[in-house]
Amino acid sequence: MKLQDIKNRYGIIGISPQLDHAIDTAMQVAPTDITVLITGESGVGKEAFPQIIHQLSSRKHGPYIAVNCGAIPEGTIDSELFGHEKGSFTGAHEARKGYFEVANGGTIFLDEVAELPLSTQVRLLRVLETGEFIKVGSSKVIKTNVRIVAASNVSIVDRIEHGKFREDLYYRLSTVPIFIPPLRNRKEDIPILFRKFASDFAEKYRTPPITLYPEAMKLLCDAHWPGNIRQLKNITEQISLLEKNREITGEVLLKYLQPQGVNTQLVLARDEKKGEFSERELLYKVLFDMKKDLNDLKKIVFDVISHNGGEHHLAGEEQNQILNKLYDDVQSQQAEQPAMTIERPQPTVSPIQPHEEVEESLSLVEKEKEFIKKALQKYKGKRKYAARELGISERTLYRKMNEYNIHG
Repeated sequence: MKLQDIKNRYGIIGISPQLDHAIDTAMQVAPTDITVLITGESGVGKEAFPQIIHQLSSRKHGPYIAVNCGAIPEGTIDSELFGHEKGSFTGAHEARKGYFEVANGGTIFLDEVAELPLSTQVRLLRVLETGEFIKVGSSKVIKTNVRIVAASNVSIVDRIEHGKFREDLYYRLSTVPIFIPPLRNRKEDIPILFRKFASDFAEKYRTPPITLYPEAMKLLCDAHWPGNIRQLKNITEQISLLEKNREITGEVLLKYLQPQGVNTQLVLARDEKKGEFSERELLYKVLFDMKKDLNDLKKIVFDVISHNGGEHHLAGEEQNQILNKLYDDVQSQQAEQPAMTIERPQPTVSPIQPHEEVEESLSLVEKEKEFIKKALQKYKGKRKYAARELGISERTLYRKMNEYNIHG
């Protein structure tokens, strides 16, 4: 089968040499039983490649199962992958086959494989080395003939350095690595993808397709695209729905590329090596919003003191009253965002000087620790509610607590 035939069959759009190389590698490795590790940022389209490998292999008539390892709770993932016996744990009312037993003779795609707990990694390594596994609550060894294709949107090498992933498992998984390039490295593909999405949404919503002026197209191609193809598709859909004028200028496009509330400089400065975009961006946004609120508060207090006191400063007690009143006002405005509250000002007797500014610590780790500790204190150690307050999963909270040695 030719390269273009593969693209047409699996809906892969693009002419980038890096993309073509990735597809060609998948086609070459497909007829073998070699384990493949697919890497690339979230939203680049990794999910198409294990299907290519499966359909071009001798296993194409066997089962194909895709498993999102990051979406399965740590307490049940062994049961999901390897099955369990009746009564092996609370709620195990009957025996259950795992994915490795069901997919015998076929292919298993392990997405977000870097999220697997270390205990599960040991079991997976045994499957790769011997083709054997044991169900949860059983002592019977089961044989399976399954090909494994894994994928990760984070650097597994970094996970190994932090003791979160087994080095021997990494080498077993990455017999043949396939890297899917991010959209910002495939600029020649951006206009093609945009026109395809614009045409699809025009048909879906029964409207004329949107087109871009040259300056708008240049903006589109020069954007950073942290969300890759998924982000481009979403923006194209938004414009298709919301803009009455179907010819889009650079000024109009900029509104969608720089949504209100997102610090684009931080997006551009994203740590690509670690790939932890969403948490990092969110925490930076919280920190900068807090700093802005505090600086605004200090300016207001200085203005009030200056207008009321003339050349002389207000007494310490009067300053404290003003600070506490302004604190209460800010807290009431932020009632819907409890994670972004500020500390009540401490009493002071020293006057506020013009242009005085206190620099705050912007250490990401320290702020993360502080938020986690406060959330756990607020809910008396109940991780479920603390995780909900922080806007993360309970599993991520548990991982962060272990990483920072925090005891709830």
